[in-house]
Amino acid sequence: MTDQAHILVAEDEVSQAEILRFNLEDAGYRVTVVHDGQAALEMVEEDTPDLLILDWMMPELSGLKVMRWLRGVDDYKKIPVIMLTARGEEDDKLSSFETGVDDYLVKPYLPSELLARIKAVLRRSNPDIDGELLEYQDLIMDLERKKVMRGGDFIKLGPTEFRLLQIFLSRPGKVYSRDQLLDMAWGQDVYVGDRTVDVAIRRLRKALNQGGRPDMFRTVRSEGYALE
Repeated sequence: MTDQAHILVAEDEVSQAEILRFNLEDAGYRVTVVHDGQAALEMVEEDTPDLLILDWMMPELSGLKVMRWLRGVDDYKKIPVIMLTARGEEDDKLSSFETGVDDYLVKPYLPSELLARIKAVLRRSNPDIDGELLEYQDLIMDLERKKVMRGGDFIKLGPTEFRLLQIFLSRPGKVYSRDQLLDMAWGQDVYVGDRTVDVAIRRLRKALNQGGRPDMFRTVRSEGYALE
């Protein structure tokens, strides 16, 4: 779980920025959104974030120009930055890393992948902000080693079930609708139906409940699922 780490999102596409805000706040982060590079620099000075999510192509100042400014100022040069961009060429990635970004994610991307990368970057930059383990009752998820244990026994999960469980463990007790789970675990550009969520939840339940363990999931009629 996070301790309200502050994430600044600099994204000029309003709809994309709001999707980011929703997913990050849902994961427990404090989020500020701006829509151009100059506003990003002003916000860094006003309320320095724990992490910056930076779009490459923005008005006023590009993501690369923002990076060069940040890395040239002692007070801000250690702010971790994840670059989000539609530019996936190797030269573009190299240019980004040369300016000092900590990670680089090409659009479109899965929200669960972005959340995992945020946790990893925060953990490297400040271990006190974000730990590598998610725990609830007798369930432990090791994000670093991609392992899950319940009651001391290893639980084998597929990639989709692992992403789903990570979502639930980030906010135990929260009811997630099928649409939310589809967006967060599969991504908005993947066309699968509600039935896909139900099948994946059933597989996850079966894996976690093996050996006669109590069911940790609650099905909320007409709403979705919660880990309780």
